[in-house]
Amino acid sequence: MPSPWPDREPTAAERASYAGAKVTPFWLDDLPGTEPAPPVEGDAETDLCIVGGGFTGLWAALHAKARDPERDVAVLESETCGHGASGRNGGFLLASLTHGAANGRSRFPEELETLERLGFENYDGLRRDLEAHGIDCDFEETGDLTVALEPHELDDMREEAEDMRGLGHTVELLDRDQVRAEVSSPMYLGGLWDRTGAALVHPGKLARGLRDAALRAGVRLFEHTAVTGLGAAGAGVDVATATGVVSARRVLLATSAYPPLLRSVRRYVLPVYDYALMTEPLDAARRESIGWQHRQGVGDAGNQFHYYRLSADDRILWGGYDAVYRFGGPVGDHLDDHDPSFAALAQHFFATFPQLEGVRFTHRWGGAIDTCSRFSVFFGTALGGRVSYATGYTGLGVCASRFGAEVALDLADARETDATRLRYVRRRPVPFPPEPLRSGVVRLTQNRLAAADRREGRRGLWLRALDRAGLGFDS
Repeated sequence: MPSPWPDREPTAAERASYAGAKVTPFWLDDLPGTEPAPPVEGDAETDLCIVGGGFTGLWAALHAKARDPERDVAVLESETCGHGASGRNGGFLLASLTHGAANGRSRFPEELETLERLGFENYDGLRRDLEAHGIDCDFEETGDLTVALEPHELDDMREEAEDMRGLGHTVELLDRDQVRAEVSSPMYLGGLWDRTGAALVHPGKLARGLRDAALRAGVRLFEHTAVTGLGAAGAGVDVATATGVVSARRVLLATSAYPPLLRSVRRYVLPVYDYALMTEPLDAARRESIGWQHRQGVGDAGNQFHYYRLSADDRILWGGYDAVYRFGGPVGDHLDDHDPSFAALAQHFFATFPQLEGVRFTHRWGGAIDTCSRFSVFFGTALGGRVSYATGYTGLGVCASRFGAEVALDLADARETDATRLRYVRRRPVPFPPEPLRSGVVRLTQNRLAAADRREGRRGLWLRALDRAGLGFDS
């Protein structure tokens, strides 16, 4: 079966639509300037040193101070807070801790009901925290809409709706006319609207709000402070930087897709690059032409899928589809500009919304996703329990990072909780193979996922073998 996407090279007009776009994340470019925190200068001491100033690190810092206001907490960030994945994602806030109910049921069937409960509790706790800390991040509780572009995806949606209802979700199955009445696209055949535990945020504003709240709580923040290594030092840990050493009783690592500071973690994390475009604000006529009055976050249902949503000023963020892994897994700003991905995204955007012909993109950017083989955050400790970590969110970390931060903090504090007793927390995912086999496995798997999309979702021998092994990839 042919792909629903155009089988041709992008046109000159499609390429021109993003040619003048700034190569920077819209969410960070949309923030007012702020004075960065100073870097570490010389040696310092702290009770808890958190490495990484993204969502996980900032939530961990806030909760550490809430548990014990007298505890000295220091956050070390190699750039500025929110510079990495936290400021580059789509801003989809989803309660699931398992990358959806289907993935959770396939990997943690005996724990899924508990994980769903913990996910809803975390989502509700996040909403309360936003209010308590006065964080304005354009929070919109719109629900999440998955759209079918192929007939076989409709059967999968019916099964998924039944499963989700059994787990306490309020979901609505939409036929072709109903889904097009929600968002007007000639490509849609149906949809599944999950109204439970699903919202949108401005991720840059969320990161900035968490940063400001942490500073108000008394957290010490050091930006432009790259950590170069960890080492046991007596009963604590020495955290080495280029400009000094921070001696800490406990260390919490929140480095996302950046190279893990613990060698033992590196085989579990695969940095996969995702790319996105942001349009100019839509005028009234264009806005009316697409409907979208309920402003849901949208994703299509293929293995290679797009995610898209409206911003507060009626721009459309359009991202996904390509998942680019490069040999050795490099991460850095030099990889933000990738013309083949932007060309495909622009082509697919205008195929989805032909009524928006002539719209221009103002921003284009990329960012690395900390992929792991189970598609959801995993945890661990090192150096006799003095170091804990949470990583591997695989693209659904905006909400789950708050949960990940709390669990990593529980591990650092040696607290036993409902979460820390779960196999979900106690076991790590299946590791990825080393290079050069790793690159070969990624390329083959991406090829077979695309083939499954062309063959009505039927998974071939390779994908079925990965399913049995508990090793997977996701775009």
